[in-house]
Amino acid sequence: MTNSIEVGPMTKADIEPVFRIFTEHQINKPLDYIEKCWEENVTNQRLTLLASYDGQFAGSLHLLSASKYPYFRENGIPEINDFNVIPPLRKLGIGHALIEAVENIALNKYGIVGIGVGLYQSYGSAQRLYARRGYMPDGRGLMYRQQPVTPGTEVCVDDDLNLYFTKSLLKESE
Repeated sequence: MTNSIEVGPMTKADIEPVFRIFTEHQINKPLDYIEKCWEENVTNQRLTLLASYDGQFAGSLHLLSASKYPYFRENGIPEINDFNVIPPLRKLGIGHALIEAVENIALNKYGIVGIGVGLYQSYGSAQRLYARRGYMPDGRGLMYRQQPVTPGTEVCVDDDLNLYFTKSLLKESE
């Protein structure tokens, strides 16, 4: 039997099962956050893609049409955001299927897409995935809470310390 991965847009009916499965796997996504994501899908501020593996919810990611990261927002670069695959289903191609689907949408609509990634070990797989898929650093250096880290300052190494990358249909210049 072949395991199947399907990717499609979130529907209102997905809110409760997504919340339940994230909660079962200790992925902190409050119900009100998932409901807000759905509302932003309705208003086209966000596109949420869900992956299923053998018919069961397996992961999600979002495409924000207006990023909170100032450089992306000011330059009309949509941002891939909040990318999650359920832990026991990792390394089965689910993340690849999700990012492939969202890139196809973003690159066809905007010609470019951006993403931020954390810098500690838990983000190692994501860092390697983005490099393999051709993402390039945006050249603005480290950001903490979407603001530049000034040399000599101290910041907390947490989920808010990121390096941002872009991928473009056009060959990126230096």
